[in-house]
Amino acid sequence: MLLATTWPAKVQSECLLSPSSAFVLLAERKQAAHLSGAKMDQQAVIKKEGKLTLVLALTMLIAAFGSSFQYGYNVAAINSPAEFMREFYNETYYNRTSDYLSDFSLTLLWSVSVSMFPFGGFIGSLMVGLLVNELGRKGTLLLNNVFSIVPAILMGSSKVAKSFEMIILSRLLVGICAGLSSNVVPMYLGELAPKNLRGALGVVPQLFITVGILVAQIFGLQSVLATEGGWPILLGVTGVPAALQLLLLPFSPESPRYLLVQKKDSAAAKKALQRLRGWDDVDAEMEEIWQEAEAERAAGFISIEKIFQMRSLQWQIISVIVLMGGQQLSGVNAIYYYANQIYLSAGVNTIDVQYVTVGTGAVNVVITFLAVFVVELLGRRVLLLLGFSICFAACCVLTAALALQDAISWMPYLSITCVFSYVVGHALGPSPIPALLITEVFLQSSRSSAFMVGGSVHWLSNFTVGLVFPFIQMGLGPYSFIIFGIICLLTTIYTFLVVPETKAKTFMDINQIFAKMNKVSEVYPEKEELKEIPFPTLEQ
Repeated sequence: MLLATTWPAKVQSECLLSPSSAFVLLAERKQAAHLSGAKMDQQAVIKKEGKLTLVLALTMLIAAFGSSFQYGYNVAAINSPAEFMREFYNETYYNRTSDYLSDFSLTLLWSVSVSMFPFGGFIGSLMVGLLVNELGRKGTLLLNNVFSIVPAILMGSSKVAKSFEMIILSRLLVGICAGLSSNVVPMYLGELAPKNLRGALGVVPQLFITVGILVAQIFGLQSVLATEGGWPILLGVTGVPAALQLLLLPFSPESPRYLLVQKKDSAAAKKALQRLRGWDDVDAEMEEIWQEAEAERAAGFISIEKIFQMRSLQWQIISVIVLMGGQQLSGVNAIYYYANQIYLSAGVNTIDVQYVTVGTGAVNVVITFLAVFVVELLGRRVLLLLGFSICFAACCVLTAALALQDAISWMPYLSITCVFSYVVGHALGPSPIPALLITEVFLQSSRSSAFMVGGSVHWLSNFTVGLVFPFIQMGLGPYSFIIFGIICLLTTIYTFLVVPETKAKTFMDINQIFAKMNKVSEVYPEKEELKEIPFPTLEQ
């Protein structure tokens, strides 16, 4: 459908103006319409916009359970059966060569198996831009199930096939699945949600990641599936949510913003909005999306290269890198790595440590669930500041507690308190908010590239911590958490000085805030950096 045949003649004539003039006219018309007298009062409009319809709720659950849940599940599923799997690696090698692996070779094989997951996540992040623009948000999630179902089958049958190579390959594939889902699900839900529910729906993917971790910890108990015969089932369960999503997600609507802005299909976009909102009158929201489209028409699609060159996106991309890097480099994985040793030093029996670990996972789920409800009340900025501040304090106290645990009898208990405090702080802000902010601070033409940048930083930081932390811990011991504390502090300072509040604001409102921060007059000013980008016509 041609966009030129979709809008009134007055609107078409405005489209022929320069992007800056068109944007000014659109802004004036929006303000005039707002002041001229809507027939509903403001409270009724807010109430209507805030409705969580059945279609929106089901789409949210299907996308988050089918994708985000798998990410969390695969993070934790490999930890509990580690010893059984290492024995399987050794026995498989012996059956082939009549010789056992050396300690170095076995450790290397196991390290490769673990590190393939974040490496796959990095690859998945690089695929986001191409897939979401070609297949759409929903289409990408449907395709992504291939990267879960295939490795689930491979891991589930690896013991029967006597092949540890199948596990290593599968870890790479589920990593790609996680890399795609960790970027596409927040993007998809953020574009489906009305502005006053965008924060809550934006936190839901992180909630399901924590649920996935908790379920993997429960299934990974020695009394459940962390056994010599049960670990292939434990690894293969990841295919179940993918299969359900493959069956149910086709009935959910595609992102209206994708349909209108990128596919130029206003009829499909309006139909999707009507299904999501539960009423027929969606003209006001269509107008908002159309204004975003017109503001971006001068820019076209913005690649990763352009996103770093454009002054109008300067503080947005810096903020994404700082927050995504701070999220992973703040020591969240190191805390979990060190947790078992802390529990043992506090007198917890070896057999009971697994139950304390499940308790940590349960706290993570509860606090993230709480964040779903408070993100629109307190705002994104407050949760980031509060979360990173708690993590900073926990790292500092934990350093002192670990250093003094042999000298003072009650210090191990303080260490346990610090671990739980850190989990609470990270679950409040650093874990769920950065991906939500990427959706909010970038418009449609640059959002997919921004998620590629943020996802790459996320997974590279994750990979780096997993690779480097054991050596840092060997060299610095308990003082290694000072490094993570400093990163938490620096991220807190940056958030306080730079990151604005975005709750209850439209995408255009948020980008006008950043336009002022970047010292440009428009969201996408016609400056030198855009001259090489083609200007799309109305017939495109």
